[in-house]
Amino acid sequence: MKSINTDLGILILRITVGGLMIFHGVAKLVHGHGFIIAALSQKGLPEILWLGVPLAEFIAPILIILGLFTRVASSLIVFTMIMTFYLVFGMDGFKLNEYGTFVAELNLFYMFTAIAIYFTGSGRFALSEILFKNQLKLKSL
Repeated sequence: MKSINTDLGILILRITVGGLMIFHGVAKLVHGHGFIIAALSQKGLPEILWLGVPLAEFIAPILIILGLFTRVASSLIVFTMIMTFYLVFGMDGFKLNEYGTFVAELNLFYMFTAIAIYFTGSGRFALSEILFKNQLKLKSL
């Protein structure tokens, strides 16, 4: 059985990742997605893939904050960060900027914290604990 401190840590991680990521989703909903379509097109990828961005950067963070379908939601964020890394940075993402940090540091932060959430699950302080308490199969999503 996990301690309450572990569950509080998971809650703080979920609120932080979801709370910060949602601003990226809102920005794309407000300011459009033309640059995403252009980046996909430039790499020869189907432009329809842009539809996953609002899902991964707006809906998934809400689900993560609420602790609902956190593994599915965190998987969406991981996939989006991999795609963003590829589309925006390529191998240049591992170069250091003028401050001595990785150019793609923020992408790596979101990707690895989403991976951590995937493996830990939503923890005790989650909506899934209330809704799916007796349904272990759904709770593990």
